[in-house]
Amino acid sequence: MKREVKIYVSLGIVVLSVLALISRLVQLQVVQQQEFGKESDKNSIKKIIETPARGLIIDRNGSIIVDNRPSYTLTITPFQFDKNLIDEVANLANLDPEDIRDDLSNAKGTNRFNPIKVKRDIDFKTISYIEENRDRLRGVSYQVESMRFYPNKFRASHILGYNAEVSEKSLLESTENYYRQGDLVGTIGLEKYYEKYLRGEKGSRLISVDVNGREVGPYNDGKNDVKPTNGADLYTSIDANLQEYAEKLMGGRRGAVIAIDPRTGEVLCLVSKPDYDLNAFVGTPDAKEINRLFNHPDKPLFNRATQTKYPPGSTWKMMMALAGMASGKITPTTTISCPGSLTYGNRTFEDHGAYGSITAVRALEVSSNVFFYKMGLMLGIKDYHDYSAMLGFGSRTGIDLPNETKGLLPSQEYFDKVYGVNKWSQGLMVSLGIGQGELGVSPVQMVAYTAAICMDGLYIQPHIVRKVYNSSTGQEYPLEVKKTQIEWSQKYFDAVKKGMYLVVNGTGTAKNIKNSDYILAGKTGTAQNPNGNNHSWFVGYAPYGDPKIAVCVLGENAGWGNQFAAPIAAAIMVRFLSGNSVDVFNENAKVEVHD
Repeated sequence: MKREVKIYVSLGIVVLSVLALISRLVQLQVVQQQEFGKESDKNSIKKIIETPARGLIIDRNGSIIVDNRPSYTLTITPFQFDKNLIDEVANLANLDPEDIRDDLSNAKGTNRFNPIKVKRDIDFKTISYIEENRDRLRGVSYQVESMRFYPNKFRASHILGYNAEVSEKSLLESTENYYRQGDLVGTIGLEKYYEKYLRGEKGSRLISVDVNGREVGPYNDGKNDVKPTNGADLYTSIDANLQEYAEKLMGGRRGAVIAIDPRTGEVLCLVSKPDYDLNAFVGTPDAKEINRLFNHPDKPLFNRATQTKYPPGSTWKMMMALAGMASGKITPTTTISCPGSLTYGNRTFEDHGAYGSITAVRALEVSSNVFFYKMGLMLGIKDYHDYSAMLGFGSRTGIDLPNETKGLLPSQEYFDKVYGVNKWSQGLMVSLGIGQGELGVSPVQMVAYTAAICMDGLYIQPHIVRKVYNSSTGQEYPLEVKKTQIEWSQKYFDAVKKGMYLVVNGTGTAKNIKNSDYILAGKTGTAQNPNGNNHSWFVGYAPYGDPKIAVCVLGENAGWGNQFAAPIAAAIMVRFLSGNSVDVFNENAKVEVHD
């Protein structure tokens, strides 16, 4: 009997054990199959993100000014990589081992199963080494990407801008799930401003890998792959030939040039000097060269066409004449006595000469200071501010480049804040009347203002891109250009334009740039600089009566307006009007030093 009990007990234990095993198998094979299947797929499938080619950038005549070229990027998949090989890979790719360690440590979570980009633009020798040692260099591979290429004789670095690897801070702050560690992003210029159009849409490939990390082939025959969509192209208004010519004229000087079509607001050329070679940011940039650019005392990365805030000097006098007439303080025929100086309080403000009783037209021609000293006092700070604001000063123009300055347009509130309420003198208006004092403008503001004058008050937002079009999808993206008509009497604009005409074609300060083929109009300016030589300004347009180009030239510490800025501006206008066939610039021409 005891023996039978033992047999039954033993059988019971065996049955219970078998039932337990069956239950566990059911749980693993049925209940938890989906969960563990996902984990199995994660470990056996490698997802490769395919970065699309960035959109091209094209000039107004259809020439590609920013292109792409194929490039190979070294990648490491952290989960598969043996960290004992860091020194070997670093030596192979000419990298600092610590940089690779940092890249690997930043790859966390599921990112460990995906390739991270370690170095761009590796050579064929490196690729061959990886292929020959693929079994040993587990996790080390490469991807084909596109890299920026500049097929130009000019730089246009402040227009085009460059791409750089997205920062960890940007990744953390981003509200969209597009960028990953190692991705390139537009950092400045058009590359940044139009980043969302240029970058395109990423694709992905799923690759099956064996237990040793070797690629077996496309997962599911590639049916789950997503093709990337290339970025949209930017069709710009830049004239490549004029851009090259303007850069040549500026040479190694510091300053800026910007020219626009006043009928449309389209930017024809934009130069900021000193500039830099965009190729320094292509591939894997040299850290020493990048640090040199960022820390250079001449600030080559600073866009002097859109970010400077300098007093405009006598190029401001058209603004004063218009404000005086629009406010009703004067008319086109009003005369003001200009005896050669103005004494206000205990200070005497000098002029270039004594011109007698003159109108606004004559005052512009000879660039009388006394006329505009008095105009500043007649206007007062409120009208000065309000009428200047109507022509865009104190605000961004809206040009399609990042980090544009608003400049500085003083107001009653500004002076009260700086000096205290009722503690500042109206004498400040004397200097403001001739574009000096606490007034700061940029070349892009000045060229937009000049264009508005020659277009009889039609202020058009300056812009570089005419059209955004994606050839892959056939989609064109709408762009809005703001236009404002300033409702001042036509006779006011006629008077100011006549003064600008006489500056060049009469006895004015820029008679040295008079041209026999095209009628140029403009105004010189020499802005005082307490820290060195004066800044040289010129704004102008051509042809007079049928404007097709407006231009502003600024020469930092370059002296008189008619010595430096005016000849360069004239050469650019003639060059454009002649279809880029005429060169009238004479650097050694002797001119009468005035304004």
